[in-house]
Amino acid sequence: MPAQAATGSITGIAGKCVDNQKWNAPGSGGGGGGGFVVSESQFNSLFPGRNGFYTYSGLVSAMSACPAFATTGSDTVKKQEAAAFLANVAHETGNLVYVTEIDKSGNHCDASQSYGCPAGTFAYYGRGPIQLSWNFNYQAAGDALGINLLGNPHLVEQDSAISWKTGLWYWMTQTGPGSMTGHNAMVNGAGFGRTIRSINGSLECDGRNPAQVQSRVDNYNRIADDPAQAEPLAITSVGFWGMTRPGSKEIANRARPRAEAGTSTTMGRR
Repeated sequence: MPAQAATGSITGIAGKCVDNQKWNAPGSGGGGGGGFVVSESQFNSLFPGRNGFYTYSGLVSAMSACPAFATTGSDTVKKQEAAAFLANVAHETGNLVYVTEIDKSGNHCDASQSYGCPAGTFAYYGRGPIQLSWNFNYQAAGDALGINLLGNPHLVEQDSAISWKTGLWYWMTQTGPGSMTGHNAMVNGAGFGRTIRSINGSLECDGRNPAQVQSRVDNYNRIADDPAQAEPLAITSVGFWGMTRPGSKEIANRARPRAEAGTSTTMGRR
């Protein structure tokens, strides 16, 4: 059997995006370039049909900008965080197929910002593994990474390492509509549901779009221990705690579903 980076899968219908999933004990082994807990062969197995833009080397290179990513806590926690990040990325990009939004006609320029939109009012559409959008996010990410992304947002779709860096920047530093970052949610035990809330909670959580939440959960389970994978990252399933099953009224009254990955004209305010 190939070396495994165990994370523990989660089961059940997710609707609330709240605290504290429980995880199984880790396996041993796994790991890859730059100390990343996911090896290149595992990455290739998880995303066999991905766009060639999303390289493993680009991801590992990007991790130098966010050294706490998947290196914090026990081996179990490191693997859980890596799986959670990749599960959300898989949802946002259609399993690493889409680099940009398909429909780029939306205006993602907040003209109230003092720095404006120097690349043009329609230049700040979703790009990269977390589908970074809006001028203020390009400005903030660029400032943090030391790259002029406000002036040249196209770098996020032209340079794999930069693209991965923007995804990790958001994961490590931004709470979005939630109360904590994706990184803190995983390393502090709040759980996978909180990562969904930080990325797109205003459109998906609290019964607004259970199907999209479930898609992220399914991605986690696929990454964790899908037996069809040549190199699964985990072993047994465990109970899904902390994401309340939505009631029938919640399902009936949920907000208009978000467009599928790569097709949204807003992609939240990420």
